[in-house]
Amino acid sequence: MKDSEIVKSQAIIVGIAERGSDVPECERSLDELERLLDTAGGTVFARVIQVKDSFDPRTCIGSGKVKEISDLCKDNAIDLVIFDFELTPAQIRNLENDIGYDVRVIDRSMLILDIFALHATSGEGKLQVELAQLRYSAPRLMGRGTELSRLGGGIGTRGPGESKLESDRRHMKEKVYALEKKLAEMEHNRAVMRAQRDRSGLPKIALVGYTNAGKSTLLNALTGAGVLSEDKLFATLDPTTRKLELPCGESILLTDTVGFIRKLPHHLVKAFKSTLDEVVYADILLIVSDITDSEAREHIEVTKGVIEELGASDKPVIFVYNKCDMLEEPITDYEGDDTVIVSGATGEGIDRLLSLIEDTIHRFKKKYSLLIPYSNQSALSALYNSYTVSNVEYVDDGISVEVILDERGRGQYAKYIIAD
Repeated sequence: MKDSEIVKSQAIIVGIAERGSDVPECERSLDELERLLDTAGGTVFARVIQVKDSFDPRTCIGSGKVKEISDLCKDNAIDLVIFDFELTPAQIRNLENDIGYDVRVIDRSMLILDIFALHATSGEGKLQVELAQLRYSAPRLMGRGTELSRLGGGIGTRGPGESKLESDRRHMKEKVYALEKKLAEMEHNRAVMRAQRDRSGLPKIALVGYTNAGKSTLLNALTGAGVLSEDKLFATLDPTTRKLELPCGESILLTDTVGFIRKLPHHLVKAFKSTLDEVVYADILLIVSDITDSEAREHIEVTKGVIEELGASDKPVIFVYNKCDMLEEPITDYEGDDTVIVSGATGEGIDRLLSLIEDTIHRFKKKYSLLIPYSNQSALSALYNSYTVSNVEYVDDGISVEVILDERGRGQYAKYIIAD
C-alpha cells in the first residue's frame, strides 16, 4: 500500500424493518447511513437487516442476528457495529457484551455527532457539537462490562468503579453547565447581530434543505461567498450570511444553514438552536433539494418537518431543485409558480431564481405615503438605506415620501403613514 493511501475502518450497519412494513424504506435509510459512514471516514463491510414484529427491549434485534453479527466481527476482524436507530445505554452495553471481541456499538446519532465534530470550524460550532456530545453520552456513561456500572448500595455493589463513575458524571454535568453558559453568551452576540440586520430593513432569506443538496454551492453562485462546498453530508455546520443585490436594485441578506436529515435527533436540534434560529427569523425560505436524488420529494418532506418543529412553517417558501447540470435528460414535472430548477455549479436557472425572489419579496410589500417632520429627517435617510423610495417632496408640514414597505417597515414607520 502506498503511503498516501488511507485505510478506512470497516463497520457492519444494522437496520430493523417491522414485519409487514416497507423493507425498501429500511434499505434507503441504510443507504443514507452508509453515506454518513463514508463522510466520517469509514466503509461498510456488511449490512444486516432484522425483520421483526417488534423491537426486542434488550438488544432491539433477536439473538440469532446478534450471533450472526458476532461471527462476522470475529471472522473478519470488524470492531465497529452501527445501528440505524437510537439505542438506550442498556442496549449498547448488552449488545457489546453479547457480540464480544471488544466490538464498539454505536447508533445513528453517535455517528452524526462524530461527523459534526469533524466539520465544526467556528468556536460556536465546536461548542455546540461538544455540548450535544456530552448531553448524549452522559446517560451512556456506564463502562464496559460491570466494573463501572455497579451503582447502588449494599454488599457487592461498593468499590472503586462507583466513585470513578460518579466522578465522571459530576465532571460532565459541570462541563455541560460551562458550555451552556458560553453558548448563551454567543447566542446573545448573535441576537445583537441579528437585531442590527433587522434595523437595516433588508429582507432575510435562508437556504434550508437536506444535507448535501448543494446549498453552499448555490450561495457561492449567488454571492461569491467562497464557502466550502463538498460532496459530503453535513459539510456546512456554521451559518454564513452574505448581502446580495437583486436585478431590480434591491438588496437582500442570504444565509446558508446546516443541512437536515431524516431521524435528526431532537438533542441536535436543541444544541444548534442559535444556528437554526436563522431559519426562524428569515422572511423567506429557499428549500433546496437535489433534483438528481430519487428521494428529492421525501427530502423536502423531512425539511418541512424540521421547519415545523422550529416554528417557522408560516414563512413564504420557494422550492429550488438544484444540480440540474447532472441530469441526463431534462425534467419538467417539478415546474410550478413557486418552484425553480437550477444548477449552483453552472449558473443555469439562477436568473429565474432571482426573479422569483423579487416577486416573492414584492408580494409582501405595499406602497405607502409618509409625512416625515423636518425634525426627524434622519428617518428619510434610514428609508433610503433600507427601502425603495419612489418620490420625495418637501412641503409645509414636512417631507412627503412615497415608499414601498414590508410588514416590518410598516410597523417601524407607522407614525408617519398617511395613506397606502
